[in-house]
Amino acid sequence: MPSHLPKKFSEIFLKLFHILEAILLVGITLATLAAMINEFIVIYTNRQIALTDILLMFIYLEVLAMVQQFVTNGKIPVRYPIYIAIMAIARYITLGMKELDGAYIVWLSVAAFILAAATLIIRIGHHYWPYEDAEEPGYRNSHD
Repeated sequence: MPSHLPKKFSEIFLKLFHILEAILLVGITLATLAAMINEFIVIYTNRQIALTDILLMFIYLEVLAMVQQFVTNGKIPVRYPIYIAIMAIARYITLGMKELDGAYIVWLSVAAFILAAATLIIRIGHHYWPYEDAEEPGYRNSHD
């Protein structure tokens, strides 16, 4: 459905929105890089690498991959936030293994399994029913 706003207003608003979007993407990238550098400093200072540190690095890597996908394609595949959620759950379980109740760990594991199953279903769905890009007829998005 087309916008009922004046064309000039829409153009100005969209230009400002794209500038804000670019500023936020740069901010997210810089914040993620700063967090990664900080984590490397902590690892170097402690002279020890824990599994939780590696999982945290994967979370940072997925955030950077999301930014890259958004800059490249103008959209973020839904599987990237799901990957981050799975890593966050794994890290949470790893950090609190001794303090967490057994039933709570099972529920967290079930949540991670459901997210992994959702990713599999999305991947299978995109394989059998790929999106058609409106701008390029015949374009098959098999990378999601």
